[in-house]
Amino acid sequence: MMAPWQQEVLDKTLAIAAEGRLGHALCLVGPEKMGKLDVAQQLARALLCQSPKENKSACGECRSCVFIKAGTHPDFLDISYEANEKTGKLYTNIVIDQIRRLSQWFSLTPQFGGAQVAIVHPADGMNYAACNALLKTLEEPSQNRFLILVTDRPGALPATIRSRCQRILFRLPEPSQSLDWLKQRGYAADIAGPALGAARGHPGLALDWLEHGGLQMRREVQADMNAVAANKMSPIELAQRWLGDDQADLRLQFAADLSLEAAGQTLGLPKLVKSGLTAPPDFMKLSQWYDALNRVRSQLDSPIRSDLLLAGLLREWRAMQH
Repeated sequence: MMAPWQQEVLDKTLAIAAEGRLGHALCLVGPEKMGKLDVAQQLARALLCQSPKENKSACGECRSCVFIKAGTHPDFLDISYEANEKTGKLYTNIVIDQIRRLSQWFSLTPQFGGAQVAIVHPADGMNYAACNALLKTLEEPSQNRFLILVTDRPGALPATIRSRCQRILFRLPEPSQSLDWLKQRGYAADIAGPALGAARGHPGLALDWLEHGGLQMRREVQADMNAVAANKMSPIELAQRWLGDDQADLRLQFAADLSLEAAGQTLGLPKLVKSGLTAPPDFMKLSQWYDALNRVRSQLDSPIRSDLLLAGLLREWRAMQH
């Protein structure tokens, strides 16, 4: 079953399609882990369905629906990161050759005689050359050809692409709806509530943390920051531990969030969850520290010594407390 906010977006989009107002290029945007790709896939099924239901959703039984379930529909194309044939690892970009194949595919006659639908995800993963190639496709729309872009970061797409797409926006639902959704997945209110607060009302993120130990990691980051502030832990040792596995980005995200929440509590702002940290008294320095920490996050995959930068920031965190 789709989450309520997913179903709402899908229903609205299908209603637009029924009125003949659906663009040939769509861009599904919103926070990560909101189920945008799931909605894009359901929309593709509906557009390809030969016997849609009254609400224009896919019937699930026609020849087209059977083929798309099997992953063999000739008029549906899914484009994402491809694997390197030598290493088996995924490339970090969607490249121009993939978009050229998309353009050539759109020039073919649909084999089922209906629509053609392609999904590109994450659209912000296209490199510069791929974006330019896609722009040529967008400038030459064809009837009954639909291109669906899915992205968490629409600002990373060129404005020339964004301006040619019909924007389908995913918003965070009301807290009560999110809490009910988490409870339906087996989490009691006293567990789901703090998770939702830590995720700033984002139900998909809260569920991910509940399922994969994110909240425990958040508590560990909080304890580590308090230990550094109390001079009970070495900044360099902590920096090396935080960066020692593939969870480094999430740890730094938690550290940034916790510091921001502590600052908000100091300023008397409404809070979703207690951070467990004491905010430094100098708000300007804290703001600069927060920005610097996020810069380290953005540079984790670069050749710079992130451990030294992070150790310096942790020493700064301790100094700001006194």
